[in-house]
Amino acid sequence: MTSEVKITEIVGKGYNRFWNCKKRYRVLKGGKGSKKSTTTALNFIFRIMKYKNSNLLVVRQVMNTHRDSTFAQLKWAQEKLGVSHLWQNTVSPLEMTFKPTGQKILFRGFDDVLKLASTTVPIGYLNFVWIEEAFEIAHESDFDKLDLSMPRGNIQPPLFKQTTLTFNPWSASHWLKKRFFDKPLEDTEVFSTNYMVNEFLDSTDLAVFERMKKTNRRKYDVAGLGNWGISEGLVYENWTADILDIPEEELYKWKHFFGLDYGYTNDPTAFVAFMANPIDKKIYIYDEFYEKRMLNCDIANRITAMGFAKERIRADSAEPKSNDDLRRMGISRIMPSVKGRDSILNGISKISEYEITVNPKCINMIRELSSYTYDDKRGENGLRLPKDTENHLCDALRYAFEDVKYFHPDKDGKKPQKYSTGITKNDFSGGWD
Repeated sequence: MTSEVKITEIVGKGYNRFWNCKKRYRVLKGGKGSKKSTTTALNFIFRIMKYKNSNLLVVRQVMNTHRDSTFAQLKWAQEKLGVSHLWQNTVSPLEMTFKPTGQKILFRGFDDVLKLASTTVPIGYLNFVWIEEAFEIAHESDFDKLDLSMPRGNIQPPLFKQTTLTFNPWSASHWLKKRFFDKPLEDTEVFSTNYMVNEFLDSTDLAVFERMKKTNRRKYDVAGLGNWGISEGLVYENWTADILDIPEEELYKWKHFFGLDYGYTNDPTAFVAFMANPIDKKIYIYDEFYEKRMLNCDIANRITAMGFAKERIRADSAEPKSNDDLRRMGISRIMPSVKGRDSILNGISKISEYEITVNPKCINMIRELSSYTYDDKRGENGLRLPKDTENHLCDALRYAFEDVKYFHPDKDGKKPQKYSTGITKNDFSGGWD
């Protein structure tokens, strides 16, 4: 017995051109709640079943982020379309197979370039590529490498080659804007969507955006309306999203630092890992977690799993009980943050002297840096204060940055130490004595 589903009722409004686009590049920027990822997932499950011999490669910057994002979204799309029984989904290896024909959906990351470049399929052509969270791809040259090798094959109609990119437009300085949106070429079609085309949002969802519109206009412009983020008026304007390659002979200049800001119901618990170079005035933010309703045991487990349990961590001094709990759970070197008169502005001032690079996988830090702004209110000294919103990772960064002043690489004999960039390894030697 078969059941009939109506695609238009499942997808809803606002995506007709996107759904039917067959140009070489299909580029979609959008705000939160805009249906961009779920619609893309629905579209690809539909396409694989419609076009015999078609296959899909799904790419993100980091391979291990697929399982809880694109893999879950595509699995949801199968269920939503009522075709789950036609698909075999495996997590080792992470892939999906359309059982009637053997067509594949494969998952790869830019963190494993060799595996990405050698990707093949047993049946048909690897003619579709989906780059989710394309903002994570820091270098246009990385995209070019993929673009030169994918999609593959001498494909004949009705099949066609297409690369789809979906992302939140956090910064107007990103290469995506210049390449695809400023002067779009004939083989490119661009789309911009927002929560207003998502008729599946309920009143509580819409209330979140209305509150955002009133309390943080900058975040609303990007996360709500899907407009490009700009740097004017931000607390931190000295940052870029990129993967930093530190030469071995320069490693002695760098040291790891870690910060933690507690949250629970309304605010997330925010943890940040970064390296600082006080000689050249540079910061490299390479890891994070950002999650609501985390118990102290959850926090301890996450820090341990990330490999940072033995590191010195500066945490919010307003929660001494939580700090004590974490020490008992093995996070033995957690220290309270240093607070006092003008500590927020002083911390911001010191960090602002540095050039900040954020690994593109740290999407929550990127989001905060893109929307952390000053309030119209002023403190007792007449200086403008930052808004107490979108600042949880920024606060964690500020707590940990207090320790940077104790690091003097120019006085340590310039002995190179082995450091990790946090991308593919978990070797954190050279920490505090």
